[in-house]
Amino acid sequence: MRHRNRKTIRLKNYDYSKNGYYFITICTKFRIHHFGNVINGKMVLNGLGYIVKKCWYDLPKHYHNCILDQFVVMPNHVHAIIKISDPPDITVGAGLKPAPTNHPLTEILRGFKTFSSRRINEIMINKKFKWQRSYHDRIIRNYRELCIKRKYIFDNPMKWWRDRNNRGYL
Repeated sequence: MRHRNRKTIRLKNYDYSKNGYYFITICTKFRIHHFGNVINGKMVLNGLGYIVKKCWYDLPKHYHNCILDQFVVMPNHVHAIIKISDPPDITVGAGLKPAPTNHPLTEILRGFKTFSSRRINEIMINKKFKWQRSYHDRIIRNYRELCIKRKYIFDNPMKWWRDRNNRGYL
């Protein structure tokens, strides 16, 4: 089997464990609608959509330097803003403080995709749910851009009828 050299879509030489805000989009494989439907401009989650939502909100339990911001589950993708921050000092056992781990964005999103896929595949019959390989990210550089991305995520269900991820859109 021949392997193509895949072009990386990450910003070259950028440290993705660096403190800051990141806008991300993760799509399902082949952009199949798994998570529910948009009805009258509102996203109505099905059981799989609720699993994705729960796995998302569980991330800070696993990655202490991850702070969740705006988020939406759409029929075949998710949009979110994550803030990477220095993890808090954690005291364990007899007062020992382990060195805090500053997980990079790539590790946090790998975890999300793994946790959610595993939970979804436990209940799907004769199908294997998969996320699309990789994800789209954008480093948010200032407060104005943060506000624009928050609004984009908030408005996404209302604009689903013209979204390029909507397979019914022409």
